[in-house]
Amino acid sequence: MERTQEILGELARLYPDARPALHYRSPFELLVAVILSAQCTDERVNRVTERLFARASTPEEMAALSQEELEKYIYSCGFYHNKAAHILSASRDILARYGGEVPNTLDELMTLAGVGRKTANVVFSVAFGGDAIAVDTHVFRVANRLGLARGTTPEQVERGLMRVIQQEQWSKAHHLLIWHGRKTCHARRPACGICPLAPLCPYFFGASSSRDDV
Repeated sequence: MERTQEILGELARLYPDARPALHYRSPFELLVAVILSAQCTDERVNRVTERLFARASTPEEMAALSQEELEKYIYSCGFYHNKAAHILSASRDILARYGGEVPNTLDELMTLAGVGRKTANVVFSVAFGGDAIAVDTHVFRVANRLGLARGTTPEQVERGLMRVIQQEQWSKAHHLLIWHGRKTCHARRPACGICPLAPLCPYFFGASSSRDDV
């Protein structure tokens, strides 16, 4: 626990402004943006949602779009057919089952189409102030490399991080790990030589069984 707190303290010093990169004005807009962000950069998602939300920014407006119309807006995000279907289904679910309001619990969020645990954790944490750790590719990679949590699946890493990080720090830790993955601990060429966490990092010292498996 002491080592974990030292790592989190250093990350907080490195990234004092760590926060969500997706642009949104409501829980619904955040939900849509997170669905679109799967295997797509936040920068591209923000460009797409700027146009999309000018046309449809509520469940009612979104559900009124046809699949084909929505696909035209989100085409550049990739996997646009499935993403459009999920967004439309989630919008209809919100209208039919939740009175037009995005549900504010993890269990309810995960009943929506296209909303897995990672998406639910992000919306629960960012939109509703809940305690959660969403494990995306950056969190997965950095947590494994730093030895904060070992796992071969996002769920294993999430459980590991929840064990070693105090609950009130979960959401902040999520953003800190993402920023470190983006700024320093890159997937292919991590900047270990300039990383202040190197003295605390098993990956840096070659302790990982493979330097390419995370």
